Amino acid sequence: MASLLCDSNVPESVKNADFQEADSSILKTNISKIRNKKRRMVEYMKLKKEKQKLKRSARKKRQKETKVLGDAAPPKKVPRTIENTREPDDTMVDPQDEEVQFDEATDEMATYFNRGYIPKVLVTSSDNPHTRTIRFCREFKQTIPNAEFRWRNRTSVKKMVKDAIEREFSDIVVINEDRRHPNGMLLIHLPEGPTAHFKISNVKLCQEVKHRATWSEHRPEVILNNFNTRLGHTVARMLASIFHYEPQFRGRRVVTFHNQRDYIFFRHHRYEFKNEKCAAIQEIGPKFTLKLRSLQKGTFDSKFGEYEWVLKRHEMETSRRRFFL
Repeated sequence: MASLLCDSNVPESVKNADFQEADSSILKTNISKIRNKKRRMVEYMKLKKEKQKLKRSARKKRQKETKVLGDAAPPKKVPRTIENTREPDDTMVDPQDEEVQFDEATDEMATYFNRGYIPKVLVTSSDNPHTRTIRFCREFKQTIPNAEFRWRNRTSVKKMVKDAIEREFSDIVVINEDRRHPNGMLLIHLPEGPTAHFKISNVKLCQEVKHRATWSEHRPEVILNNFNTRLGHTVARMLASIFHYEPQFRGRRVVTFHNQRDYIFFRHHRYEFKNEKCAAIQEIGPKFTLKLRSLQKGTFDSKFGEYEWVLKRHEMETSRRRFFL
């Protein structure tokens, strides 16, 4: 075996011959022919343990090869995932592209990114909200600097938009609920839109987060990760525009919107530098997941509004490897 490890020209199939032979002998074992259920279960557990042993031995073997060969060792295999095998999308964009930069310089959020105003956000809920929804609204409001929580008082969304524009609010966040739990979020950028509708799931309030950090009033940093399409860029810019563009780094607060398979994960952390190379993070909360349902031009108008994008599940979600953000 020492000669095999030292020779970088030996084929990979020869190196793993003993593992493949043992593996094939185990795979040939057919336990489905055993009629007795208890005996079949015992044989299955034995088979599972043997496979785990083979995996461990193969992993140790690869680690030894890497130590001996050094730079000449074969590169580590990249596992196939749904993300790296996603279907090609014509709307994928490069942030450095001139056309993309021109669109971003002329869209509805351009004034914010040019620091033309300080964001002022109105957070409200549906009519007659229950305790969990109210608590979620208040905790979400705490993550946003210069945000106000106000009761809905049976006001229509259109009237709410007019009043918010008069009071110089830059955005409106409406939290909807179903069965006493928050299940939807309407994000309206003022005064000319756009309007995004999200589904909310996997909500955990601050008190439900284990070993959570204490909240402070410092303005947080905002991280937007993995928004790669034109639709994703628009949604990311809308989410960023509700936060202040000048974070207070002294507070060490970070708000993250991470897109993975068109699910947007919201996380709120505080970090601390242990030394020059190591940093520790501690979650503050709340935490939840967003799923984009629609993006509408202009402010909210359910009857005559023009939609840029609407999720039609049975027509659009035809493949697990097809994503839109």
